[in-house]
Amino acid sequence: MDDNTMKIPLRRGLISVNLTVTPALTAAIGVLIITVFALFTAPYVGMADNGDFFRIIYSNGLYFNLPDYDSQYFGYFVKQFGIYQYYNENSSMLVSSQSLFIKLAIGVNKLFFSKEVFDIRFQAAIYLILYVAAVYLLIEAVTCRMSRRRGMVTAVIAIVIFGDTGYTAYFNSFFGESIVMITMLFMFASWLLLYRGRYNDYAMLAVFLISTLILTTSKQQNAPVGMVISLFALSLIWIRKERLFRWLTIAAAALMMITGVATYLNISKEFVNINQYHAMTRGVMMQSDNPETALKSFGINEQYAILRENTYYDQYGTVDVKSDILEKDFYSQYGFVSVLKYYLANPAQMGSILDTAAKSAYTIKPAAMGNYEKAVGKEFRAQSHFFTLYSMLKEKLAPRTFAFILLWMAVIIGIFTPSFVTAAKAGNFRGLQRLLLIIATMLVGLSGIFVSIIGAGDADIAKHEFLFTLSFDLVTFFTVSSVIGRGLFLKKKISTATPASPAAPAGEYPVAEKGVSA
Repeated sequence: MDDNTMKIPLRRGLISVNLTVTPALTAAIGVLIITVFALFTAPYVGMADNGDFFRIIYSNGLYFNLPDYDSQYFGYFVKQFGIYQYYNENSSMLVSSQSLFIKLAIGVNKLFFSKEVFDIRFQAAIYLILYVAAVYLLIEAVTCRMSRRRGMVTAVIAIVIFGDTGYTAYFNSFFGESIVMITMLFMFASWLLLYRGRYNDYAMLAVFLISTLILTTSKQQNAPVGMVISLFALSLIWIRKERLFRWLTIAAAALMMITGVATYLNISKEFVNINQYHAMTRGVMMQSDNPETALKSFGINEQYAILRENTYYDQYGTVDVKSDILEKDFYSQYGFVSVLKYYLANPAQMGSILDTAAKSAYTIKPAAMGNYEKAVGKEFRAQSHFFTLYSMLKEKLAPRTFAFILLWMAVIIGIFTPSFVTAAKAGNFRGLQRLLLIIATMLVGLSGIFVSIIGAGDADIAKHEFLFTLSFDLVTFFTVSSVIGRGLFLKKKISTATPASPAAPAGEYPVAEKGVSA
């Protein structure tokens, strides 16, 4: 056979393969490669325990099997834990959807590695598979109406943001932020795909519902998430005319609301006390120039001002934080609502603590926890800087005031309002979803801030505000990608409605033809 006849089909095959490499696939593969290199090749990157791991691992059949584990708190990442071989007497300290993934990881670990030792990288592998799928759906939703060139630019930006190890290092830990990150991406992507009308609406509604339920129940502070999303999700009822879809959407929204309320009501008494203690000692009293007066407004003995700046976990605390006296004279005198009322009545203190929250609102990876194993030889609390350009720039450049957050929200909402108005006038309910998704995501992020500062003061605030920093990144990324997709910086204008795309949502740009920018 002639050599030339062999080259032609081979070249055609390469061209056909090249055409299937979409922006979504590019972003997914990019995030996968970077994360595999960071988490699964030496020196392994993970997150040190800050003392919280015991809450979730004991009830799931794991225990600390290193004799010097306590000395590694905050400083070093530990990748292996013991698996209980007999009866586990530890009851569940908190109800969390995170347990589902831990149990799955333990099952896979027993199947392929050991029945006695658990390697946390099996959990990380499960998380990574789900995360890559979520990134794929997100970038597909964002770029499906873009030209290939602009889609690839967007994909690269997505890799820089969502491949940052400030995010993915959580996979090698028992922090609930891993579940928050994955499910937030699935929630955002599925809602955006419903807006785009891409893929099957029923399938995307299912992804939307499941991801929201898991997100809401992943951490007890996420209880407001289900409530916020459920209210905005009601707008999805009218994107299709079928009665079945509308009833399923109503049922989904109701289930989200019920789950949010149930998650709030299910918070254990111990966690309520921990948060209450910090809300007063690390919140109200810290922000007040006269803590005695602040305590008096709650009907609390002014002598408790001595607890100012204390934490619940102080080794040599001023009082026994679990004592009956504190329960009677301190904890019982206030709650979330009364603390909120206090801040509203004292706007200067409210502004002060909001600015305190803003200082940590852009931190993806808390500086308090190290990323390396002790055996690597790094100093205590040493952190990895592999592929952390975005998280470092974000933390250094973002303005540290709550006023900037409000300005950011106003600008983003202003950008997308015209298309929302256009869709509303046209009665296009699918076209309304973009701005509703953005506002809902913003409110979810704000709930992370307010629940943190009002419910627990500034205690461990950087990690508590993870929900906001992720929401900020999702909304900002989507806004930037929309600017890229519309080519707002190009002189050439294109119509927002073409015969080739009659079903495009109002205000949306059309699917790009070959050689045409979108």
